[in-house]
Amino acid sequence: MSSDVRALIVEDNSSWQQILSEILADAGLVVDVVASLDAAIERLRAVPHRLAVVDLSLTGTDWNSLHDYQNRDGLRVLDAVRRFDPGCATILLTGFATVELAVNVLTEYGALSCLRKETFNRAEFRELVVRALARPLSETDVGELAAPAADEAGEVGASQGLALVVEDDAGWRSILVELLSEAGYEVRATAGYGEALGCLRREKYTLAVVDLALTPGPSPRGRGEEMGGYRLLTSVRAGGTPAIVVSGVASHEHIERAYAEHAIFAFVEKQAFDRRAFLRIVAEAQEAAGLGSELDILTAREREVIGLLAQGMTNKEIASALFITTNTVKRHLKAIFEKLDVHTRSAAAAKAVDAGVSIE
Repeated sequence: MSSDVRALIVEDNSSWQQILSEILADAGLVVDVVASLDAAIERLRAVPHRLAVVDLSLTGTDWNSLHDYQNRDGLRVLDAVRRFDPGCATILLTGFATVELAVNVLTEYGALSCLRKETFNRAEFRELVVRALARPLSETDVGELAAPAADEAGEVGASQGLALVVEDDAGWRSILVELLSEAGYEVRATAGYGEALGCLRREKYTLAVVDLALTPGPSPRGRGEEMGGYRLLTSVRAGGTPAIVVSGVASHEHIERAYAEHAIFAFVEKQAFDRRAFLRIVAEAQEAAGLGSELDILTAREREVIGLLAQGMTNKEIASALFITTNTVKRHLKAIFEKLDVHTRSAAAAKAVDAGVSIE
């Protein structure tokens, strides 16, 4: 690599300065090290950099933060990079990493990754640096999560089918799409109940990742019923699709309801979200999935109908759950019986159960 290719370290801790400098120098970069916001801006104005590794909390400046216990001058450095050195990719390194911060860094500041000091891994950091340097300059201002290792998500690029993401927060939606794509899924990303329901009607999904608190969704039955995620999970379950809930609403009542009423595969709390743990859950869902080939010949709507049938619902109850008429339910059941070569409701329900549709 050319000696003109430079990296900037913005870190006020000498030990971390040394660790990062060694790794970046080994990658063939000329390394500039500064310890404050003002010094970082000065270097950014002076020479272009290919990569900047920035600590969130820096000493020696006086910035009034909403969280006065936590200095966040590193975010001001990220903003300065965008203004003074737009071709420079950025990585935020911090000992204070909330989900909200990570989402903000990735979506608002265009960083490649937000890394936690307490889980810092030299090998993973080296891989991230290599990917950052291999990127065309025109792409370095596009924020993304670090790609998972092969042992986290299986072989990257392997086809795992179609996944549905239902999340009304753009930052979270971007994160989930990125992770599922790296895990080998083709992803449909939606922001609300109506859009997601339409996708479920049109296509068959091998996995659904759903937020509970979708807006809007008013209901006279109380706040617990306002969240469109619960209603959507009914259709997801009826279609035999494994569901993972990723939600900031995580009371015991909400978690238990999601498992008991909708037979979800896993519940992930946003407040404690961990990329590796999420990818492990996704991999487990892949292994646990696998509807029988007989159900594969059904349409998405027919799978919903047979799923509700397997739960013991009457035609009227199925019609109410799917917002269709009882005559339409009868037509779907007739098509299901013909395709599965059965003659009774109990036989069709048994086929659904054998294929893995839960009847809890």
